[in-house]
Amino acid sequence: MVRVPERRYDPKSIQERVEALWKSKEIPKRAGEIRKGEKRIYFLDGPPYVTGSIHVGTAWNKVLKDLYIRYKTMRGFWVTRRPGFDMHGLPIEVKVEGELGIKSKKEIEEKIGVDNFIRYCKEYSLRYMRVNTEQFRKLGVWMDWENPYLPITNEYIESAWWTLKRAHERGLLERGLGVIFW
Repeated sequence: MVRVPERRYDPKSIQERVEALWKSKEIPKRAGEIRKGEKRIYFLDGPPYVTGSIHVGTAWNKVLKDLYIRYKTMRGFWVTRRPGFDMHGLPIEVKVEGELGIKSKKEIEEKIGVDNFIRYCKEYSLRYMRVNTEQFRKLGVWMDWENPYLPITNEYIESAWWTLKRAHERGLLERGLGVIFW
């Protein structure tokens, strides 16, 4: 539908109208299913840490991934659009320690307990996963936001252990020393 141009540019209202249209017509979902049955590409979304709101680098990274997925879909491929989030590890622990006012690992054991600390970390991760999801949606990223992979779930953890076990059984693991740069 062609409309008369608006006199005043209002990006927020434009964004809201576009989001409402996409939601009412299920555009992101339909875009993910349009090539079902075609040659499949599994796109692994290298996950952002959920240590807070997204920053411009995270936004840029996710938008580029979304462009790639859309391009491959337009080229005739059925592309998996499952997002992921990095939800554990030192960055999350440091953020939670800051929120709780914890100054040392010993304080975790003595003041709140390891189980409670783990619970706080999971709650923090889930809270910022929801924040990040909403921010990515507002950027117009079309991924399967109702079905993300979450490394804190038992299903994910068990699959990681299963994969490690299979690699061990096949003799694919080796012990050695080396430096990991990151």
